[in-house]
Amino acid sequence: MAKRDIIVIGASAGGVYALKELVAGLPADFGASIFIVQHVSPHAPSLLPKILEHVGYLPVHHPEDGELVQPGHIYVAPPDHHLLIEYDQVIVKKGPKENRFRPSIDALFRSAAYRYGSRVIGVVLTGLLDDGTSGLWTVKRLGGLGIIQSPEDALYASMPRSVLEYVEVDHIVPMSEMAELLVELTQQPAPEQPVIEEEEASRLEAEINIAAQDNAFNMGILDMGALTPLTCPECNGSLVSIKEGKIIRYRCHTGHAFTASSLLAEVSKTVEENLWKSVKSLEETIILLEQSGKVLSEGNNETAQEYFAKAKETRKRSDVLRNFIFEQHKFDS
Repeated sequence: MAKRDIIVIGASAGGVYALKELVAGLPADFGASIFIVQHVSPHAPSLLPKILEHVGYLPVHHPEDGELVQPGHIYVAPPDHHLLIEYDQVIVKKGPKENRFRPSIDALFRSAAYRYGSRVIGVVLTGLLDDGTSGLWTVKRLGGLGIIQSPEDALYASMPRSVLEYVEVDHIVPMSEMAELLVELTQQPAPEQPVIEEEEASRLEAEINIAAQDNAFNMGILDMGALTPLTCPECNGSLVSIKEGKIIRYRCHTGHAFTASSLLAEVSKTVEENLWKSVKSLEETIILLEQSGKVLSEGNNETAQEYFAKAKETRKRSDVLRNFIFEQHKFDS
């Protein structure tokens, strides 16, 4: 009988410290395969495999696309690439971002749950916002186990707390107990995988294929959720809403995906960028009015004073808008 031998781990801010402690505690004969998504900069090489291999006993590396899954190995998502699992192969692709990230924790967790079902153990560690919540919900939905780092133990508690709000997890432990727990759980037989409806399975498969660079529009993603009046902050495409238990997610027809929290964060970012563009335009108007006033003051003093008056009024508007942006920062924080 198959055991729980597929472990998927997601971490973001503070994750390197947590992962080092976890990997250091795993024995050399650990038999499960481990897949890690740690949010890192897309523009710089990742040293995480070397860091983790240095502190532990297991081999750690960035996998190549199509590489066979081996027990006792740790696979770390390369920067700016999704890490997926399919038919005992590691899939490394540059599909659309999810929750503003590539690699995406949710994408990894979904692919593992879809292919391995109850053999999967999903682990969400320290991090900001909520990447991993939807993915761990899917792991649980298909019979796997859900574990989170204790929020009190996490450097950044947002990700584990988000999971607690939406997913019925099996274990909540500090990092000091995580390795021992995984050793114990991987010795257990995997139960029979629950059956889900064909429509849900088709949507899940489609979302995995989107992360693997398939064409979301051609697969009919717009028919897999309720069409909303919202648009994608990445590409301005139409968004459909997808419901998973208490979770509401959004995906556009080009493939980008968001939870409600990540969509709100991206929309807020776009609003601020547009407000600063407005400040820039007002300040450029001031410059033009003042320069024109100086030129006109040499011959037509009355018109020049009108330009200076308009510049002064525009400066007031610019100051009001600038102060509004700063007040909004206080509200958001």
